[in-house]
Amino acid sequence: MSARQDLVDLVRRSDGGDVTAPNTAWAALTVDETIARKAAVLMLFGVLDDVPAASGKPLAAADLDVLLLERAHTLGSHPGQVAFPGGSIDGDETPVAAALREAEEETGLDSAGVEVLGVLQELGLARSNFLVTPVLGWWWSPSPVHVVDYAESAQVFRIPVRDLLDPANRVTATVSRDGRTFSSPAFAVSGVLVWGFTGIILDGLFEQLGWAVPWDRTRLHEVVF
Repeated sequence: MSARQDLVDLVRRSDGGDVTAPNTAWAALTVDETIARKAAVLMLFGVLDDVPAASGKPLAAADLDVLLLERAHTLGSHPGQVAFPGGSIDGDETPVAAALREAEEETGLDSAGVEVLGVLQELGLARSNFLVTPVLGWWWSPSPVHVVDYAESAQVFRIPVRDLLDPANRVTATVSRDGRTFSSPAFAVSGVLVWGFTGIILDGLFEQLGWAVPWDRTRLHEVVF
C-alpha cells in the first residue's frame, strides 16, 4: 500500500468515527468548544524533493516529506515554535479554505498543486484557546516555498518523514512554566525541535498511520526560552 493511500484511509476512518486518540497526549488536546476560536492547519505531505533524508534507515514512508515552518521569535504567541501552516478561520470560511489560504500567505505555495484528502478530528490548543481542524493534503505538484513575511515566520522548510520517524531523532521535550512542567513527544531534526502541539499531532498521526517506530521516551530535551 502506498503512503498516499495510508493517508486517504486515515481520513476515511476519521470520517466514519473509527479513529480514537492514539495516546494520552493527543487525548489531552481539548478546549471548551463553546468559547474557543476556530482555526485550521495544513498537514501537507508530498514526494521527497531533491534534498535527501539525513537518515539512511529503511523506515515507512521513506520517500515523503512534510511542509513545516518556524514561527518568528518575536511573536507574542508560540514564538520560535515549529508549526504547520495555518491560522484562524475567517467568517464563513471552511477549514479547508482557511488552511489553504494561510498556507499560501505564510509559505507562498501554489494551492492548485495540493490535493485535499480530507479533515481529521478537531483538536484543542489550550494555551491559545483554539479549536484546530487538521486538513490533510497531498502535494501532487509541489511549488517553491519561502518565508513570505519575516514578522510571522523565521523559516519555511520541507522535512523528510524518514528523519522524523528515525528513533535517533526522537526526544521528549519538557518546558517549565509557572511552577509546572509540560512534556510532549518531539523530533530533533534539521537543526530545529518540533514539539508541543505540532509534535503531539505528528506523533499521533504516525501512530494512526502505522508508520511509528518505537523510540526512547525517557530521553529528555529541555526547552529554554
